[in-house]
This record gives sequence, C-alpha cells and structure tokens, in this order.
Amino acid sequence: MFQILVVEDDKNTRKLMEEVLLQNGYEVILASDGIDALDKMDNHHIDLIVLDIMMPRMNGYELTQTLRSCNNTLPILMVTAKETHADKKEGFIVGTDDYMVKPIDEEEMILRIIALLRRSKIVNEHKLTVGKTILNYDALTVFQNDNTTELPNKEFMLLYKLLAYQNKIFTRRSLMDEIWDMNSGTDERTVDVHINRLRDRFKCNPDFEIITVRGLGYKAVTKA
Repeated sequence: MFQILVVEDDKNTRKLMEEVLLQNGYEVILASDGIDALDKMDNHHIDLIVLDIMMPRMNGYELTQTLRSCNNTLPILMVTAKETHADKKEGFIVGTDDYMVKPIDEEEMILRIIALLRRSKIVNEHKLTVGKTILNYDALTVFQNDNTTELPNKEFMLLYKLLAYQNKIFTRRSLMDEIWDMNSGTDERTVDVHINRLRDRFKCNPDFEIITVRGLGYKAVTKA
C-alpha cells in the first residue's frame, strides 16, 4: 500500500485530505510544516508528498528545495491557495512535479496522485517490471524466468532505484544519501561493492544491465 505524506499547517484541511486519501486506499502520514515533514521522513517510507506552500518554520518551497538538493526524487504535489503564474513558476523551479489550487477537487487530486505514482514508475503493489523481470518492493525479490531471487535490503533498494529511472545517471553520493543512512559512517566505495554484487547476481539477466558512467556514477539500461 502506498504511503502519502500530507504536509499542511491547517488542521481542518489536513484532516480532509487524510480522509480522502484513506477512502481511496492510501496510508497517510501527517505533518504540520516542512520541519515536521523531514522528521516524519526519517521514520517512515514515503511514496509521494502532498504539500502546502504557506507554512510556519519551513514552507513548501523550502522543503521541496531541500529534498531536491539532496537528490531526493519523491513525487511532490503542491496544493495551495497561491494561484498566480509566478507562484506556480517558483514551485516548478524548486522541483515540484505537479500543482493544484485550493479549494481542491477531491477526485482531481486522486487522479493527479495516480498519475504521479505511475510517472515515477512506482506501480500498483510496489512492483516494477522491466521486460520479463519483476521487482517486488514489499518482498525484496526479483523474479525472472521462473526464478525468484531475494535480495538484501540495500541491494534491492539500489537496483530498484536504478531500474525505476532507467538511463538516469546517479552519482555515488546521491545513492549513498538516499539509500544509506547519511550518519552511518560508510563511504562511497560501499556503492561500488553493492553494484558489483548486483552485476554478479544478474550477469545473465536478458532484460537489463548496470552501466558505469566514467567519472559520474551508474545507470541502468535495458537490453535490446
């Protein structure tokens, strides 16, 4: 089940969004501002953020910019009373994926969330399909040609990230920051070790391969 973080300082609006999302089968985590949202993200897996702009302590622009500066690519839907072209432009510049103006149309919000999840290649039941290879996010397994391989958590998350954004180059540092605890004391060579393990495991896989981009990092590509 997808987990959606609602970041909204107005208690009534926050409650309304929670009810709508729960009715449509999503799990909901609530935050009252950007600082609260970052705290919640430290303790919960999040699939998508529904985000207000005008909030105390850290507003929606600042939260989005903070996440994007750390190469966090979570889908973000801004929902706000600010409706000028300049407001929307600023939202997209800092890195939001979509934008809605209050008062929200509940059905439209759900449709936009579905589209954002699809666009980010996070599909129903946390399954990602590449050719005939299926990655099951909940079980940490890779299924191909009647064989199921269960991966250690970090290896699975690394492979899932690369395959969810095929042909996108990820630096070692961006992968470290997103998949490993930034305070764990590990270094970027850890990424290389895990990449090599994945290559050994799936060297005969006909659907994808992991490419080293010299001087930059790694990307996953599909085989013809």
